[in-house]
Amino acid sequence: MAKAIMIQGTMSNAGKSLLAAGLCRIFRQDGYRVAPFKSQNMALNSFITREGLEMGRAQVVQAQAAGIEPSADMNPILLKPSSDTGSQVIVNGVPVATMAARDYFRYKKSLIPAIMEAYGRLDREYDIIVIEGAGSPAEINLKNDDIVNMGMAKMAKAPVLLAGDIDRGGVFAQLYGTVMLLEPDERAMIRGLIINKFRGDKTILLPGVDMIEELCGIPVVGVAPYMNIDIEDEDSLSSRLTSRDAGTALVDIAVIRFPRLSNFTDFNIFSAMKEASVRYVGRLGELGRPDMIILPGTKNTMGDLLWMRQNGLEAAVLKAAAQGTPVFGICGGYQMMGETLIDEAGTENGIPGQQTTGMGLLKASTVFHEEKSRTRVTGRFEAVEGIFKSLSGRSLEGYEIHMGRTDLKDTGSTFLRLKEHQGKSEARKQDGLACGNLYGTYVHGIFDGPGIAEAVVSALMEAKGLTALKTEDGGFNYHAYREQQYDKLAEELRRNLDMDKIYRILEEGLEEK
Repeated sequence: MAKAIMIQGTMSNAGKSLLAAGLCRIFRQDGYRVAPFKSQNMALNSFITREGLEMGRAQVVQAQAAGIEPSADMNPILLKPSSDTGSQVIVNGVPVATMAARDYFRYKKSLIPAIMEAYGRLDREYDIIVIEGAGSPAEINLKNDDIVNMGMAKMAKAPVLLAGDIDRGGVFAQLYGTVMLLEPDERAMIRGLIINKFRGDKTILLPGVDMIEELCGIPVVGVAPYMNIDIEDEDSLSSRLTSRDAGTALVDIAVIRFPRLSNFTDFNIFSAMKEASVRYVGRLGELGRPDMIILPGTKNTMGDLLWMRQNGLEAAVLKAAAQGTPVFGICGGYQMMGETLIDEAGTENGIPGQQTTGMGLLKASTVFHEEKSRTRVTGRFEAVEGIFKSLSGRSLEGYEIHMGRTDLKDTGSTFLRLKEHQGKSEARKQDGLACGNLYGTYVHGIFDGPGIAEAVVSALMEAKGLTALKTEDGGFNYHAYREQQYDKLAEELRRNLDMDKIYRILEEGLEEK
């Protein structure tokens, strides 16, 4: 059986995911077989496993930090918001329903067996499980039916490290208030406090550390700094999405920030390149004159197309495309670029028979249906037209998550030739369209393959009269870069957390203090 330790936070975005990833890396470096776990995740950033199952990207990142293949067992429940009050509910990697929040709260306790079965499989295979909570354990209106914070800690018999975010201010009130709002038995499960995202001189903080330890009766096991580490973010709280300035970068890439934006991690590789900047644009006045416009994935294609149509961004994108600016659509963004979108079953908004006109940039039509496509893919770019012709013949891999089928009216301009991988089965197909400087595909992660992001940035640089990137050394290796970031995260946490104390907490479990 595995030893377990849980990271909970005083609020959303307190840094739980990053701390969990860092501990996964440290335990792996120390020779343990370690796996991440989060019973319930709410996010629009998701991933498809080799078995064709869907899971949250936070646990994918943590699995990568642990050096293991991501599994849906690491995130048995994923909620993907489809409206302000409802979410698609994914259990063990498979969508089961779309529910209003009130309905889900009545339903979720029935999912405890699925949660514990997934946890049990990890428990039998690994030495250590690093569990991540969600939001705050002190949400007193939600505590009775909790399955993700103290409820999960009890089921897994996991001691808890509680993290507070000092960067937002009031960290001592966060920690003390959270502890005091818990029941006595829950309080006893918190074995360590972490002050996270600290900037400045730690000696000034020490009197407060002593006081909070005395007030709570719980040791502070570390003061983690605000870290400049490039690791994928969990959801739309990401600071990446507030980027508005291209800075000194040679290439300016504008990503339309849809209200229900999903899988924005598709573009993290560009952020890692010094030659490129990625800006997320939510208003017409922010668009400017970028070198490339990306229409990303969305959980509600028709709704977000209407949003773009109403705020003037659609007209601006169409004007830029007419002037030769490359426009690249992925998943929902690709669907928008077509001529028509039809939702006969009401899959998108619950309104059967809804139909709308697309942007008309690509000769394609999309029909939504209830079955979700979930598959990993490998393949090659076809003979590509336009500014990105250097992509022709390059190998790629990624994954698809989408509702709907897109039919092409111009199959001679097919963008990709793919092989689907779902478990042990394989199937060949074509995907996407390329027409001049207009490109669309269903493949998430399309830019991550060797040389692909570099080819895109080089083409944009050459179009501006700049010298293309030199790749004599094999080019930018995103996998190696990501591994360096995990090692950097582990190094920072080792320096600022009391790992001896954390190992003692892990070893003792929930035995009496």
